[in-house]
Parts: sequence; structure tokens; C-alpha cells
Amino acid sequence: MDHRQKDWPEWLALAEFAVNNKVHTATKVSPFMANYKRELKIEGDIRKRGKVEKATEFVERMKKVHEEAGAALKKAQENMKRQADRERRETED
Repeated sequence: MDHRQKDWPEWLALAEFAVNNKVHTATKVSPFMANYKRELKIEGDIRKRGKVEKATEFVERMKKVHEEAGAALKKAQENMKRQADRERRETED
């Protein structure tokens, strides 16, 4: 990496890969998994054509992933509220 940081365009794809492949603590899934219901990998030839799934099957899988992520976020929100409420006190008039 250039110490003057003029080579950032060369590293942008790798940075995007790292962010999209990192499991989020609240959702328990990576952004890529939440959007596409599969892990992001760097192997193989991305130009290679594979079997294309039906749109309805894809939609159903995506709904399930979003429901699971939503439930995980709700649970995380409840845990955060519970922790915050432990220290909360009534104010004096």
C-alpha cells in the first residue's frame, strides 16, 4: 500500500469484500448473506455461467433471510434496552 494513499482504487474491491463479508454482531449474518443468502467467496471464475434459480424461489429465500435478520435485530434492540434500563433512574421533580 502506498504511504501517500494514492493507490486506494486498487484496494477498493478488497475493502468492499471485507465489509460485505463481515458478520454483524446484531444480525449474526454478513450483509452479503442477508442480501443474497450465500457466503461471499473469492474462488472460481465469476464469468462462468451456472444454474439460475427461479425468481419466486429467490424471493422466498430472501424473505426468510430478512425475517431472520429482523428478528436478530429486534432481539439485539431488546438486549440493549434492558442493559440501558438497568442504570436508568427516575428523575426528581
